[in-house]
Amino acid sequence: MGNEVRTSRERTNQQWLDELRGPGRDEALADLRAILVRGLRYALASRSDVDEATLEDFAQEALLKIVAGLDSFRGESRFTTWAQKIAVRVALTELRRHHWRDISLDKITNSSDIHFIPRTLEDPSAGPEQQTMQHTLLETLRRLILEQLTNRQRQATTAVYLQGMPLEEVARRMGTNRNALYKLLHDARQRLQKGMVAEGLSRQDVLQAFGP
Repeated sequence: MGNEVRTSRERTNQQWLDELRGPGRDEALADLRAILVRGLRYALASRSDVDEATLEDFAQEALLKIVAGLDSFRGESRFTTWAQKIAVRVALTELRRHHWRDISLDKITNSSDIHFIPRTLEDPSAGPEQQTMQHTLLETLRRLILEQLTNRQRQATTAVYLQGMPLEEVARRMGTNRNALYKLLHDARQRLQKGMVAEGLSRQDVLQAFGP
């Protein structure tokens, strides 16, 4: 079924809205789903980890969001363009979540692992003096993260800023929501900034070490 080609009829923006809200919306849903699958197939063509069944799953999840958010469509583009953007965002979010699925927060924030700050943060093209400053700053940052932050602050800071885990995934793993995670990260940054000042390091030092 997923490989069948469905030809959808042309609709205006208003027709899409009316039909998706109407009692007999099955045809419009099926047409929109087919459009989303085709668009996702093109957008994710370079991904070897995405098969047809996965595209169908992404399209189905996107459909739910699109139908739930019809009132937010402002008509500034074609309805199908707006819907495709939602579908691509859904797909990329799910792919990022899948990437981190088998990696635990404890593993990437283990305080016994002195390399939880990626070495890629150091610039190999920098001169010897700048590399030394980078190394000093990163070692100081590592120590402050271990000594000054609570366990939850350390988990959030390391996962989001140092390992690049998506905010939504970190919030889900930590059993919290996006707003609470923002607050946690803000408090952690405040503590780290105070710690850097206490170590005699300024914002200018950081810019000199990691700036162009």
